[in-house]
Parts: sequence; C-alpha cells; structure tokens
Amino acid sequence: MNIKKGDTIVVTRGKNRGKTGKVLLAYPKEERIIIEGVNIQKKHVRPRRQGEKGQIVEIPGPVQISNVKVICAKCSKATRVGHQIEGGSKVRVCKKCNEQI
Repeated sequence: MNIKKGDTIVVTRGKNRGKTGKVLLAYPKEERIIIEGVNIQKKHVRPRRQGEKGQIVEIPGPVQISNVKVICAKCSKATRVGHQIEGGSKVRVCKKCNEQI
C-alpha cells in the first residue's frame, strides 16, 4: 500500500471530492484509510452512567484508497507514488518532482 499514516491526502472522487486531510488510520487488507475531516458519519452513543444523556458523535469513516491521492510536501501537488531503492532501502517517491515523500 502506497499510503501510510500521517500522509496528507486529497480526495479525488465521491461526495467529499476536493477535501484534504491527514491519514489517521490505514487498513491495508481492506485497502481503506480514515482521513480526518472526510466522510464524517454520525454515531449514536448510549449513556454510560445513570443521569448522563446519550449523544450523537461525529466520526470519520473509511475511504477507498483508489479514491485519493497523496499530496507531495515539496511540490504541493496531488501525485501518484513511485518507489526507488536508496541506500539499500525502498523509499516512496513523488512521480511529478522525483523527491522522497
């Protein structure tokens, strides 16, 4: 999976098209990620203690990984991710400016 926790992402398809945010969680097996401020869903929470009220909490839902692109820190553009071997380790590279992500 080319996207990792902490990457800055832009959504390219769907109802949240154009929104940007930071990756909070990544699920490689399901090919989904959770981005802060994107795909907000409402969850009804029951009261935990007596006398406490229940509430509606807004939480970000998962987004399909094919519907997002990584924003390069150097050139500030939405880009695809390539790979290169540098110093015996595999690193992620911006396809537009060839800088390490």
